[in-house]
Amino acid sequence: MSTTLLLEQHEMARMMERLASQILERHDCCDHVMLVGIERRGADIAHRLAARLEERLGHPVQLGTLDINLYRDDWTSLVGKPQIGQSHIPASVDGRVIILVDDVLYTGRTIRAALEALLDYGRPKAVELLALIDRGHRELPIHADYVGRSVNTSRQERVDVLVAERDGKDAVHLTTSST
Repeated sequence: MSTTLLLEQHEMARMMERLASQILERHDCCDHVMLVGIERRGADIAHRLAARLEERLGHPVQLGTLDINLYRDDWTSLVGKPQIGQSHIPASVDGRVIILVDDVLYTGRTIRAALEALLDYGRPKAVELLALIDRGHRELPIHADYVGRSVNTSRQERVDVLVAERDGKDAVHLTTSST
């Protein structure tokens, strides 16, 4: 197995600044925006984005988290029992622009599950997707509105996003399994 470093801490920080700028370009003062991070690392990234937006705007941005484990289409095939976490949606999603935040966009199945979970909370005006890394290989017609970096991968490779809150450091690695 070989691992390649794709992003270091300073590159991730610069990417987060760029993504926050893109959100502000599209949504000005973010009055009707709610960031919703997909548990686990998507939630960590959403918290960071919210902090950057709040710093620039001078007011809080609505922030929620979404646990999608009950909505996954592969939960019956997972080894062991799925760990069910808690979602936290702080206000009504009705009429809001929801920006779903995830670390890696791959097949699109996680996002499909997130959309189902989110719609249980109401009817947003729009749902946009932000992915730190888009690695391709979609199985569903899903695309990200905001992408930190697109990375060409094979299906035998894995992209791991590490965040300081969970992993003790910020980095993105590409792991290739030996065949």
